[in-house]
Amino acid sequence: MTTLLRLALVALTAALGTLVVPAAAPAAVANTTACTTDPATPKRQLRAMWISSVANIDWPSRTGLSVSAQQAEFRAWLDLAVQRRMNAVVVQVRPTADTFWPSSLEPWSQWLTGTQGANPGYDPLAFMVAEAHQRDLELHAWFNPYRVANHADPDRLVASHPARRNPSWRFAYDGKLYYNPGLPQVRDFIEDVIMDAVTRYDLDGVHLDDYFYPYPASGQTIPDSAAYAQYGGGFASVHDWRRENVNLLVRELDQRIHAAKPHVSFGISPFGIWRNASTDPLGSRTSGLQSYDAIYADTRRWVKEGWVDYIAPQLYWHIGYSVADYQVLIAWWAEVVRNTGVRLLAGQAAYRAGVSSHGADWQDPNELSDHLHLNRQHPEVAGDIFFSAKDVRANRINSFSILAGAHYTRPSLHHTRGSAAAPAAPSITSATRGTGGVSLAWTGNGAAYAVYRVTGTPSAADPCAFADARNLLGTTRQKAFTDATAAAGTAYTYYVTALARTHQESAPSAGRAVTASGGGFSLTVDNADAGFTAGTSWGTSAYSAERHGADYRFAEPVAASDPAWFRASIPSAGTYRIEVWYPGNAGYNSATPHLVAASGGNRTVTVDQRTGGAWRDLGAFSLNAGTYNVVGVSRWTTTTGYVVADAVRITRI
Repeated sequence: MTTLLRLALVALTAALGTLVVPAAAPAAVANTTACTTDPATPKRQLRAMWISSVANIDWPSRTGLSVSAQQAEFRAWLDLAVQRRMNAVVVQVRPTADTFWPSSLEPWSQWLTGTQGANPGYDPLAFMVAEAHQRDLELHAWFNPYRVANHADPDRLVASHPARRNPSWRFAYDGKLYYNPGLPQVRDFIEDVIMDAVTRYDLDGVHLDDYFYPYPASGQTIPDSAAYAQYGGGFASVHDWRRENVNLLVRELDQRIHAAKPHVSFGISPFGIWRNASTDPLGSRTSGLQSYDAIYADTRRWVKEGWVDYIAPQLYWHIGYSVADYQVLIAWWAEVVRNTGVRLLAGQAAYRAGVSSHGADWQDPNELSDHLHLNRQHPEVAGDIFFSAKDVRANRINSFSILAGAHYTRPSLHHTRGSAAAPAAPSITSATRGTGGVSLAWTGNGAAYAVYRVTGTPSAADPCAFADARNLLGTTRQKAFTDATAAAGTAYTYYVTALARTHQESAPSAGRAVTASGGGFSLTVDNADAGFTAGTSWGTSAYSAERHGADYRFAEPVAASDPAWFRASIPSAGTYRIEVWYPGNAGYNSATPHLVAASGGNRTVTVDQRTGGAWRDLGAFSLNAGTYNVVGVSRWTTTTGYVVADAVRITRI
């Protein structure tokens, strides 16, 4: 057996009745330095996806949709983000020098109605912000600074377009139109457009992508010699001048955004390589295009100068890629941001997973999940952004489900920004069981709230219960929350914390305990119980301290099911939540099939067993009444590493 970790399981207790009992208040959340935390359930981590509007990549799905259809589509994207336990979306609101809000500076976007300048009949940005905040998702508005059009014909722009009214502001290059970054009046104008959105809307972030100067086209020269002659005095080369033009935009935007709204986060998602080490000893051990030289983006300097709140390099390459290895680059960027105060987010290529044209490595369903396992080696990595929303939804080769099963089993709070004081602790005013779960209400003065739940009714709370997200149920900007996952036969204690707009967290409220309701059903079957059966190929071990009970069972994967079964007596037909417990280890199987004998036929759920030592939710299933094999752990998987069977919990909901 491989070396394992140890984590003791706390025995669960449940009393009959529906009495609501107050519990003692715990120590402050901050007093958790001595706690052992689970890297699979981090307390703070940004999780987001890009929602692209240019060319109708994600939203709207096509031009000319009705207002109600556009809004329904966007709500579905937000609901997907919530389902996948994300806490932010990055939405493209200025794709081609046209806007998704009513602006006096630039025309309405063509990607809304099909006609640039045509009013869509509502304010999309106001709608998007309101809908995101209703779900307590941050909305980062994504601006493309210099791109005017994906064609080179200015006559195709609406007559009022600033790039058409000011021909000297633009140039054509490689079949596209761009604003000239070397003109001060262009820089001022772009900043004014962005600040129009910042000052008028309740944005959480301003986000720029990787398009600065155009990517190089063979045999073509950027036509900015006149601007260089006018403004390039004092620079050793046109290349240094171009870099400084982009630097000025970044530095001035940083200053203007934070002067107007200090809580708004400013971030950039650049091309993933700054420079190669063969060119510059400060560069990465890569051999790809260098953004410093090719598109004049001095991304490393932006971090070192603190001109951005976060940097989200597009690390769209697989682990082991010789030109640009993800493992090499995430380590390089972690070193760049270290001790700077700038957060590092990894741009992840969800669009490559399961697409044959991207090569064999991207046919591995674990590739994206393995990226996040590597991230855990670098505490500077503050989260991930996935390109793009439609690929998160597509979930080709089950890649995103595998990632979510290993890394997003619990919600996560945002990282704090700035040094604002935390709000006062809220006070829970009611906690009531009902047919839909446990409904909570509280008073407080937070911008948002986090809701925690521990099993049982302890007389005093353990500060370590708040050290990571294992007990975090969710966040809300309301003062009420319904725990729809509460099992009727289990007693719980709830706590609520208040969050500032910049995410500083208060001490928890006093706990509010809810005892188990009568008639509830919850059953745990351990591998040592009579209800467990397994073939002779299954070994027994007590080595891992993360085990449930005295020991657990393990087996090598094979091209045959040979499941270890957990048998249970189900009292009546209905819906039951099924959870599994197993010890985790980095060498265990990343896609262990779990079979559930649901009333409509067996259902299979794959589980990444590289992290464990906690109850993992397989979902809610319709079960028939009777005594039968309810859950099986199968050996039939193509991934390597032991499959493990330890314990199952079945709860009527």
